[in-house]
Amino acid sequence: MTKYILATRPFRAEFIQQMKEISPNHHFVTADEIDSNFDWNKVEITIGWSNDWEKKLLIAGSSLKWVQSISAGVDTLPLEKFETYGVRLSNARGIHAQSITDHLLAILFMKSRGIFEAMQNQQEALWQPDVAINNLQDLRILIVGTGKIGQCLAKSLDFFQCSSIGINTNGRKIDYFSETYALVELAHQAQKADVVINILPLTEDTYHLYNKNLFDVMKKSATFINVGRGASVDTEALYQSLVDEKLGFAALDVFEDEPLPKDYPLWTLKNVLITPHLSGYTPHFQKAFMQIFIDNFEAFAEKGSLTKNIVNIKSGY
Repeated sequence: MTKYILATRPFRAEFIQQMKEISPNHHFVTADEIDSNFDWNKVEITIGWSNDWEKKLLIAGSSLKWVQSISAGVDTLPLEKFETYGVRLSNARGIHAQSITDHLLAILFMKSRGIFEAMQNQQEALWQPDVAINNLQDLRILIVGTGKIGQCLAKSLDFFQCSSIGINTNGRKIDYFSETYALVELAHQAQKADVVINILPLTEDTYHLYNKNLFDVMKKSATFINVGRGASVDTEALYQSLVDEKLGFAALDVFEDEPLPKDYPLWTLKNVLITPHLSGYTPHFQKAFMQIFIDNFEAFAEKGSLTKNIVNIKSGY
């Protein structure tokens, strides 16, 4: 009996051939191939998710058993309905770790060496050598989120002889972090940090985690970097902290509303770096992603189980 693997995007022929070799009964189809005659009852797996599919696949009697998210974050997916209908979920956690680490290292080095100020001064032909310069090794860097991205960053910083302080759910020890603390210690640790980097997924516990109260206790010279989720930050509170110079600098790759509206006042601040959600852009993405999917597909076809990047639907990660 033919079953469908429905994907939001196409993948190279070599990967589709691997799927056929693993399970000849599974037929790969992309969203743009769907027509009025498409049999939704045959969809057993999706690669990615579209909200348009919810009324077709998250219903009683649906054949859907597994969703492979294309991203690491799954906060935009209908998790409660997945749980209701027994749909398993896996994500792309880890694929973007090196890319996001490279992005963060670029920011850290440019900020510590005064490159951002130099670039702004260049626009005005202003020769201004009087800028704050720091050795990266002297900075207390707080990494909020010690998963694969956080570990990759901490390992790279360790190479540069920098100490990384980690924040995770319960304060468990993680390789390459000199210290780790539970999330409830965030405000206390943020008071002492020169740099605070958010890499957390979005959950009920992390929505607007970075708010006025937190920004108020941070050093006035501190840098805040967000490559996690936009909604983890109270954007209005962050903006006001930057305007009032209660916070030194922010580098933001994700936002509550994307794209960031052209008239939003964050664009006008000189102590902000805005990048358009590109920190996770990864060369050779298909190959890295398919390594996760194909391994899971083999286990699914043989035993009905998953082996990689399984998401706990209740916790959202």
